[in-house]
Amino acid sequence: MGQCTVSNWDGFWARAEASGSDASWSKKRIIHILSPFLLNHPKVLDAGCGSGFFSKFFCDQGLVTSSLDYSPVALALTARCTNNRSQTIRADLLAPSSPGLVPNTFDMIFSDGLFEHFSPDEQDIMMKNLVALLAVDGLLVTFVPNRWSPWQVVRPLFMPGIKEDPFDYPGLLDLYARNGITVISSGGINTIPFRWSPDTLLGRRFGMLLFAVGKRAL
Repeated sequence: MGQCTVSNWDGFWARAEASGSDASWSKKRIIHILSPFLLNHPKVLDAGCGSGFFSKFFCDQGLVTSSLDYSPVALALTARCTNNRSQTIRADLLAPSSPGLVPNTFDMIFSDGLFEHFSPDEQDIMMKNLVALLAVDGLLVTFVPNRWSPWQVVRPLFMPGIKEDPFDYPGLLDLYARNGITVISSGGINTIPFRWSPDTLLGRRFGMLLFAVGKRAL
């Protein structure tokens, strides 16, 4: 299950609940990127749902939402955060049987902060399992931390016990390409954590997060 145990994540999400769930500038920018893609994509899977922040966002937009994680604490948080509007699913995306635990296919599969906790080989297994759950014209939307962001200097202080291997921009594009996903939009966000941020110019290089939106290659 990657570089972190379930107990690591259970402890992390328990601390996260205590610290509150206000929308950071990163989350606000993720929502800004997501919003244009929500139209005509009514069924969403929040893969690695964590505290449930984005599951709640999807529910609030009127989307049929499912939330997947392997941390029981995360799933409990998500159930409370969404007032049980999202279907919670406990599954290990590294297991070959994981697509069989999910009863639907999805118009959009979203993840924020998921793939960096796994090796490249594990990332490919997870990606293939997610693609198996993607509707024919569905979108795969992925946000990952940027290796070159200044955030990486202080991240261990805020996420003790949680290991990750951040991406660079070409590495994220390669994850999509080697798994048969055609990128239709990509970039970086939250170069500086304020209302105005030069993300268009500097996001792919120094943004806190990198993102890619893609479809199955024809």
